[in-house]
Amino acid sequence: MGRPDLSRRQLLAAAGGLTVAGSFGFAALGTGADALASGADTRVRYWNLFSGGDGYNMIAMLDAFREDNPGIDVKDSTLQWGSPFYTKLAMAAAGNRAPDLGVMHMGRVTGFSPGRLLDPWDVGLLAEYGVREADFTPALWKRAVIDGKLYALPLDIHVQLCFYRKDVLKKAGLLGSDGRMVPVTSTDEWFDMLKEAKGATRKGLQTLGVHANDQNFAWWFFVAFYTQLGGTYFDDADTEVTFDIDKATEVLEFLRRHVTDGYSVAGAADGEQFINGAPFTWEGNWSVPVFSGAKLDYGATPLPPVFGRQATHAESHAFVLPHQSGRGGATDEAAHRLAAYVVKHAQQWAAGGHIPAYTPTLSTAAYKGLSPQNEYVSAMDHQATEPKVWFAGSTGILAQRVGPIVVSSTMGSARPEAAARRMRSTLTELLAMKNPMDGRTAAQGGAAA
Repeated sequence: MGRPDLSRRQLLAAAGGLTVAGSFGFAALGTGADALASGADTRVRYWNLFSGGDGYNMIAMLDAFREDNPGIDVKDSTLQWGSPFYTKLAMAAAGNRAPDLGVMHMGRVTGFSPGRLLDPWDVGLLAEYGVREADFTPALWKRAVIDGKLYALPLDIHVQLCFYRKDVLKKAGLLGSDGRMVPVTSTDEWFDMLKEAKGATRKGLQTLGVHANDQNFAWWFFVAFYTQLGGTYFDDADTEVTFDIDKATEVLEFLRRHVTDGYSVAGAADGEQFINGAPFTWEGNWSVPVFSGAKLDYGATPLPPVFGRQATHAESHAFVLPHQSGRGGATDEAAHRLAAYVVKHAQQWAAGGHIPAYTPTLSTAAYKGLSPQNEYVSAMDHQATEPKVWFAGSTGILAQRVGPIVVSSTMGSARPEAAARRMRSTLTELLAMKNPMDGRTAAQGGAAA
């Protein structure tokens, strides 16, 4: 997906194509160790999709849980990120072979047929373990509720950010007195900034990395700026398409201009160019460990509010309970305890760049001291998310169908207005489609709380 060499997905592939890893430094693969850990009387089988830096942070959190809860044995497995993970999780839940605890992107929960492939959380039990609705932002908690029941326990908010090189921006006079990028509030101000930054950039480097030919990034950036314009996709009942062609065209023209004006190079290795001196790149917050590891003098801010309203694309990792016909008892309680523990001890998780969903963490001195995390934490208050429909979510059908249309406009093979009309047509088709997991359309798929 064009991310820096140390991204979690690429590290997974570099591990030799393995799709499952245990928590013992990934060294316990294939051992088939089924005996309970010494002193444990309850086991929790836990599936996740975290590799690379996220994987090692999760390992540290699980090991801390094991130390604090010797009576619970956590048997964790890391599966391949993306569609393979969701396919295996769905098959396991449908076949009554599901793990006790899993992780999903929040946007995929609606499509996972809650009540059939996912079991609801016992909010009373979570409260006993110290996790309550009041500990999360209302918008994030609401995304996790379907038909009045909590089906996802948020772990984080991960967002698209504007990373900037302080050394280049200082040379261009684009740093404020606080040492951060000067704010912009319009498209004109943004392109003026790019023009000044380009003049201070070493030859051979682009000014801004936008992953112009990547369908996922293209869709994420579109969602952010379309939300800034107040754009919507469907009505509240998910029966009518409300997608605004004029607003979409305005966003597509904005994205395309980065290429046509020579600020972005299609196909460039955006993360590597940033490390080598490019002044800007738009990347997910998971790139923080990569850029910090490269010892860069850099900052990171939410995507610029060029259309006058703050909004940056956001997703969330969340804990879920894959459906089990006999769910309950000590194992289920242990799964609740484990998820609550990780959510509450998210300082380690924040090191990977993610914004902890558990808001008490954000007020700690330890979190406030994290840089550049403390610069973009406000992004959690203006999240631009995909519509709450079964075909949305990370690597979902919506991104697969609409993302390439955005790319066609940005790359110049389609006019922005024509691309916007194709997007609306595609949304109309998707709204009429039935979810293969339960045979229901978006309008039939349950209402949000």
